[in-house]
Parts: sequence; C-alpha cells; structure tokens
Amino acid sequence: MPDVVVVATVDTKGREAQYILEQLAIAGASARVIDIGVLGTTSEVDVPIAVPADEVAGLGGESLESLRTGSEQGGARGHALEVMTKGLAAALRRELDAGRLGCVLGIGGSSGSSVIGGALQALPVGVPKLLVSTMASGDVSPYVGIRDVTLMYSVTDIAGLNRISRVVLRNAARAAAGMAAPDGAAGGTQTEELPLVGISMFGVTTPAVMAVQAGLERAGFETNVFHATGAGGRAMEGLVADGLIDAVVDLTTSELTDELVGGVLSAGPERMEAAGRRGIPQVLVPGALEIVNFGAEPTVPAAFRTPERRLHVHNSAVTIVRTNIEESRELGRIFTAKANLAVGPTTVVLPLKGLSALDAPGEPYEDRAADDALFAEIRAGLRPEVKLVEVDAAINEPTFTDAVLAEFAAAWERR
Repeated sequence: MPDVVVVATVDTKGREAQYILEQLAIAGASARVIDIGVLGTTSEVDVPIAVPADEVAGLGGESLESLRTGSEQGGARGHALEVMTKGLAAALRRELDAGRLGCVLGIGGSSGSSVIGGALQALPVGVPKLLVSTMASGDVSPYVGIRDVTLMYSVTDIAGLNRISRVVLRNAARAAAGMAAPDGAAGGTQTEELPLVGISMFGVTTPAVMAVQAGLERAGFETNVFHATGAGGRAMEGLVADGLIDAVVDLTTSELTDELVGGVLSAGPERMEAAGRRGIPQVLVPGALEIVNFGAEPTVPAAFRTPERRLHVHNSAVTIVRTNIEESRELGRIFTAKANLAVGPTTVVLPLKGLSALDAPGEPYEDRAADDALFAEIRAGLRPEVKLVEVDAAINEPTFTDAVLAEFAAAWERR
C-alpha cells in the first residue's frame, strides 16, 4: 500500500505529527513525513522525516537559512510561505511520480494550511488529500482551490495533545489510512470508465443543460456539470487541463461577462481556453453572456443603478444586471478570440432568440440589439476552422438543445 504522506511544521507540531504516525501504524498504514517548518526550533520529540524542511525550501528555489535569517534572498514571512508552498508542491509531485503517495495528510494553523492547501493544487483530482486545519470552519476557498481537498476542522488549536485533539487527529489518521488503500482493498469494485463531458450551467440555462446532459448520457457519455459561479468555471478549466475531461459543452459562458464588466462570479482571464488548447472536442455557446452578477441588491454598485440599466433580483443573495450593446460587442470579440485558440474540433452554436431564460422573447432581459451586436462580432471574427451554427430558437428550447447534441456528436467523430 502506498504511504500516507504526512505534512507538518515539525518544529512546532512535532508531538502532533508523532501521534499521527502512531495512529497510522495502528491502522496498518505506512507513512512518510515532509517537514515544512521554517522557524528552526527544536521539536520535543524525534519524528522520522523523509523530506526535511531545507530540502523543501531548496525545491522552492531558496535556502532554508535565507528564509530564517531574512537575507536578501528572502526572510519576509509571506515570501517564506510562498517558497515553501512551491517546494512542497514539487516534493508532493515527486512522491506521486515515484508511486509512494497514497494520501496526503496535512496539519496546520493558518500559515501551515496556506502552504499545504496551495501545494495540494499540484496534485490531480483523485489523489486523496486531507487537511486538518484551524481554518476549516470559515472561508475555505484558499485551502481547497479547485482540488478535491477534504478538510477537517481541528476544533482546538494544533498546539499540543489533549482529549479533544487526540480524537480529531486519530480520526484523521484513520481516514487517511482508508483513503490510501488501493482500489478494491475495502471491497470496492472498478467500474468501466465512459468518456466524460464537462458542461457549464447556470440557473437560467438549467433546462438546456438538463436536456443536453440527458442526450449525452443516452449516447454513452458520462457528464460533469459545473455551476458557472467562478469557482465552477475554474474547476472545469483545471480538470480539462489535467486531462480528466474528454470533451466540453460550454453552454454557459457568463463568467466571461463578470470578468469583463466587474461582476462577482468571474472565473479569471483564462476561462474558456483549456479545452481549445488541449484540442479536445468542444461545443461553445454564449449562454447567459448577457448577465452580470452581483450580491444582494444593496451591493450593486451605483454605476449600474441608472435608468439605462436593467436590474433583476434573482434571489436574496444574487442580483443581476443586463449588459448593454457596447459590452455585448466586446464580449463577442472576447468569446471569438478564445474560440479561435482551439486546435481541436470546435463548434460555436448561437441561440438567436435568447441567451438565457431571462433573454427569451417577452422576458425581462430581451434585447435583440445587444444580442445582435454580440452575434455580429462572433460571425465576423471566427476562424474558418471553427464551425458556426445559428439556431432560430432560445437557448432552453428543444430545437436549440437538439442542435447542440447533433454538433457535439459531429465534433466527437472528428476528434
């Protein structure tokens, strides 16, 4: 069985690391320790370390001594954390490539959790990752990122062993031992893997996504739906880049709008690029591209509270704003530039009668002039190698989703 790789600042959390090793041994799991401690204080216990902190610092590009002494090469706390994060990521990848990593079990406070959580982003989805953290009861996005990180709240500070911390750490060790077990060791069975298609979704495109999902699954594909909330888009891009998704139906590209206009659900400047760069089949739709997302209605910036703008309270936590013609035109250029990056079979499908449920005929966001500006830029800018299909229907109508499924089938055959 591969090792549980225990990550800790051994100089400050040696007793806790030693206790975890004891519990892993009781659970029948072997372990290797990676030390990410920078302070250099002497641990109260003798913990066997497979990868010492100076090696981790070296993998991060600097010496541990420079991080400790504050030399010209480092020294600032934030800089030291960045170096150790980079070094730990390299060390974990090395352990994985050598076949020694069955699960990562990290323990840390705020600084240790930031290093461990950041480094875990270097490991692909599917590699077990467990982080026991004092920070696991608040905003955990800095520690989870776009990876399948399992968080366990430490309840108490990780600063000694007591009746509470022992229970938490024991449970973490048992969980890590179980996650490190090879497939089938606990009676599980391997299932046949079907081609996996990533689909992007928003509430206002849900009927279309459900229809496309059902059609793909009838055709023998598995599907993975990503909520276009920023984190969802980043997750899809990351999984595509890691080679874990075989094709994409990017039906809801509204995160591009938040990135351009300043909404709260941006997925970053590289959204809608990974599939094209990898060359996997993709169908691209400007779904919900007319929507800018904000929080509760009072949080909408004053610049969007003008007579020319249309606000819609989606729910108590989300208020959306309709794009104007100028923004639609620029989004058309952005959408087209990203589609043109593709080196594999790519089709753009346009829903001429509405980009979302709110943009359909008679609905609050219907704006044919703005949509026509968007479509005109896409028509004018697409490379000949990128197929363009126009459907005289709104995005959630069966006519449109049938066209998407047909174009996906054709793109899949061209892969």
